[in-house]
Amino acid sequence: MKTKSSFKLEKITGKKEKVFQGFVYNVTTETGNLVANDVLVHNSGGLGTPPHLRIEAGAIHKANKGVLYIDEVSTLRPKAQQELLTAIQEKRFSITGQSELSSGAQVKTEPVPCDFVLIAAGNYSDIRNMHPALRSRIRGYGYEVYMDETMPDSLPNQLRLVQFIAQEVSKDGKIPHFDQTAIQEVIYEARKRAGRKNRLTLRLRELGGLVRAAGDLAREQASKLVSAIHVKAAKRLSRTLEQQMSQQFIDVKKDYRVFVSEGNEIGRVNGLAVMGDSGIVLPIVAEVAPAASKLEGKIIATGKLGDIAKEAVENISALIKKHIGKDTSNFDIHVQFLQTYEGVEGDSASVSVATAVLSALEGVAIRQDVGMTGSLSVRGEVLPIGGVTQKVEAAIEAGIKNVIIPKSNLGDLVIEEENKKKVKIIVATSWADVLENALKDSPKKRLLVKKIKLELSGKNGN
Repeated sequence: MKTKSSFKLEKITGKKEKVFQGFVYNVTTETGNLVANDVLVHNSGGLGTPPHLRIEAGAIHKANKGVLYIDEVSTLRPKAQQELLTAIQEKRFSITGQSELSSGAQVKTEPVPCDFVLIAAGNYSDIRNMHPALRSRIRGYGYEVYMDETMPDSLPNQLRLVQFIAQEVSKDGKIPHFDQTAIQEVIYEARKRAGRKNRLTLRLRELGGLVRAAGDLAREQASKLVSAIHVKAAKRLSRTLEQQMSQQFIDVKKDYRVFVSEGNEIGRVNGLAVMGDSGIVLPIVAEVAPAASKLEGKIIATGKLGDIAKEAVENISALIKKHIGKDTSNFDIHVQFLQTYEGVEGDSASVSVATAVLSALEGVAIRQDVGMTGSLSVRGEVLPIGGVTQKVEAAIEAGIKNVIIPKSNLGDLVIEEENKKKVKIIVATSWADVLENALKDSPKKRLLVKKIKLELSGKNGN
């Protein structure tokens, strides 16, 4: 059905009357429009439309004799995954409507060829959402590949990053090209984001965002080329939500003295952690009280801890007994991770917890200008952790002057030259190394460190 409508515009525009042609569509026609669920959608055909006009091939049919790529495959509904599995096995599948709101759902064709190579992508954490039978066919007749997140920091790979920068500039079409200093800054950032020594990140989407942000800044300033100054400014302006939250987290804790960066306190340590992709200062306090139970003392930890973090805390009592020779069965040891509303997971705080507990048990103060991170074994070894660069940066932001890290993580640390002057990096291989640098100097501290060194040397057969 077709109709004409006219609109008088003289009162609005002062122009002569114009006639506009318009159409009213019948929703039961093949080309009609249908409002469903408050969204304007294309109607696959009303009840009066011939069945053959309602058929629209799916992606599996269009990919016949070719490649079908599905990103985030685990987000497919279980029914869709089952149908995909059937198509892979039989190489034929009927075309039918998938929406109950469409009249096409009433139509089903004979099986149509769909012989394709499937490439499915997703995150490792989403594997549990994949249909077991579908994953079994992928493993049985194809390959599962866990993609690398980093690549070696070599000249050929650095040149590939240069090519990537040029491609991003060309793709954008509006931002200037990068000079040598800007390229070096992007490569430095790729090295830093890798989180491993002698590696470059392969998370190129994030690097691409940095390239475009730096280019926009240079363009605003009418610069002919993007320089290192623009890249550094872009890093500050294009911080992730986690980085912005981390900065607020640090600022608030500074204002309310949730953590301190000077002086000495008993049972209080500045641990370091990672929130998202940004470092934070994690204040930890320990207190010792007579055991509530006559049978044994307990370690009681609060602060929204995950399973691994809880296990790491529970191992501390064994460490104290072995290396200090002190029976903790008469004490309840309370450990609190202050204001950790976002939760704590992993064992990278075990060095900090052990130091806080020892300080509370022995009455030896801890230097508050020291921050620390590291995983501690029951044998007293300081083991490597992740996110060392982000943790050190958080300590610098908080005004902490000394940071203890595992010796094996030293090569993973990538910080700017200007920040290197603000902090002293101390490497540790054993708990004795940590205590020697974290505890306030006193005769009791020296005796404790000497005792633990002797204990550890005995364990190592020295």
